[in-house]
This record gives sequence, structure tokens and C-alpha cells, in this order.
Amino acid sequence: MEKIIKIIADELNIKEKQVEAAVKLIDEGNTIPFIARYRKEATGGLSDETLRDLGDRLNYLRNLEQRKEEVVRAIDEQGKLTDEILKSIAIAKTLAEVEDIYRPYKQKKKTRATVAKAKGLEPLAQIIIEQKETKPIEEIAKQYINIEKLSEEDKKKKDKVVATAEEAIQGALDIIAENISDEPKYRKEIKKLCYREARIVTKASKEEERTNYEMYYEYSEPIKYIPSHRILAINRGEKEEFLKVKIEKPEEKILAYIEKDIIKGETQFIRNAKRYNIR
Repeated sequence: MEKIIKIIADELNIKEKQVEAAVKLIDEGNTIPFIARYRKEATGGLSDETLRDLGDRLNYLRNLEQRKEEVVRAIDEQGKLTDEILKSIAIAKTLAEVEDIYRPYKQKKKTRATVAKAKGLEPLAQIIIEQKETKPIEEIAKQYINIEKLSEEDKKKKDKVVATAEEAIQGALDIIAENISDEPKYRKEIKKLCYREARIVTKASKEEERTNYEMYYEYSEPIKYIPSHRILAINRGEKEEFLKVKIEKPEEKILAYIEKDIIKGETQFIRNAKRYNIR
């Protein structure tokens, strides 16, 4: 709790004793308007606006600490917790950062990558991503064809069959693509790129209707410049189904960044997996 109090005090440029007093009053069940009006002597005269910001940050930071504990526990239960992961979680400042760290360990729904893993194609994916093998990948992939080894019953199940080398390679690429998409380092850098260069684009869902959202019927603005009140208006318009909203990302720069970090030569197979579906 001392850490949270210090963070809030620094962010709001107020004294830690003021934060401590306000937190105590909030935890006792007092409302922000009540504290602002009747407990000025305890908080050192904090305004209603400052108290609201304090309350919002208090809730967020408490939720952040709770989520960190949950993520550490979940990864530890899988036997995959390391000192590096612990350190990354400890220094994470946002819930988004924590979720990105947890993402590779999170139980996934059925995806093309999970299907490929079930077919035993992870070793092939590892061979491709390491880029050390001198033999043609097509030749190596033939070792993963399993259709002749399966029972007649299993041959009917598409999520178990690898019938050709091409299927094996595609499955391996699906695994590589998902692993890259889940990598916290890439997600963090991509978010920075998007903040600097992405644009928010809005269009009308119902052009014939006159609404409070007409200025957003054909609208575009760089993300880094958009004010919070405009984001709230766009969110409302989307929620009320008057607006369609998308983020135009600098895809070529994102892909160039990832390729530079991963590709060690002219490894065309990895280039074929470069549409990573970063969200």
C-alpha cells in the first residue's frame, strides 16, 4: 500500500500524508463529495477533482496489484515462472503490460496454432524459427506426415491429420505466427509504433440518420493527438451503433521491425508467416 500511496502522491503532485488520509476515508465508505466538503481538514484541502482522480487511480492500482498476483500464481501453477517473468510483472505499470506478459501462458481457445501443436508440429516450427537447418524445409517437413500412421478412426479427424509436407509447413507457420503475436517485447514496441503513427478512422453505420455523431461520419485523426473527450464520444457512438471504428496501423513498419529481429537471412518461410494479427 505504501507503494500505491507514493505513486498517487507523485502523479497528483500532493503529499503522501494527504493521500493516506484520503484513502483511509474512502476505505471507511465515505463518498468523494462528502470528503471534499466535510473532511478538508483531514485531506489538507484536496479539491473534489483531485479526490476523484485519486479515487480512480487508487482503484486502478489496487486492481493492478491484484492482477499481478493472479498472473504470478497462474504461471507458477504451470511450472513456468522464472525470475525474469517475476521481474517483468513487478515493474509493469499498466494492466495491459501485465496481460501481455501473461498472454503466452493463458489458456487459449482452439486456434490454427493449437491445432498444429496437437498434430505434433512444434518441433518443425522450432526448426524453421531457428534458421540453422541446411536441408530444404520441404524435405524435413515430410517427416511430420502422419496420415499413414493414424488409425482409420483418427484419419477422419482433420485436426489430427498431416497429409502433406505443405500442410506440415503451414501448421508450423501458424505456430510461429501465434508465438510472435504473443511475445510481450513485440507487443510493447508495436503499441509504441501505433501510438506514434496509427490513426483512428470512423465512418457512419447509419448515414441517413441525423445524430450527435455526424462529425464522425467520415473522420480520421492521429491517435497521438486525439483528446480524451473525443475518444469518449467515439466510444459512445460505436456502442450505440452509429459509428464504425477502426485503427489504421503502420503495418509495413511493424512487419519490418519484427522481421529485422527474427529473420537471419532470406528465410522465405518466416516471411510467409508475417501477418501476425497483432491486437
